[in-house]
Amino acid sequence: MGILRERKTYREKIMRALYQAAEGNRLLGVDGAKLRTDLGIPERDLAAACTYLAGKSWVVVDWGRGDTPARITLTHQGIRQMETEEKERD
Repeated sequence: MGILRERKTYREKIMRALYQAAEGNRLLGVDGAKLRTDLGIPERDLAAACTYLAGKSWVVVDWGRGDTPARITLTHQGIRQMETEEKERD
């Protein structure tokens, strides 16, 4: 598992990718394997980041074999978090 800075970066990348993929529709999820490949995140770090984000209630994770995220979906809270971050950047 990566150092703190890497873990935070992974979580941010995951949230941005999910937000962009969902386009504001929280019913659209993303395939975990595709997300891992697209973002270049090691499997173990993806699982850790998803566990953290689920604990914040920002995502829902459908787990596959070996504690691998099979599908990841933003929650309403996750969308609101991303919208708040967008406003802060503007």
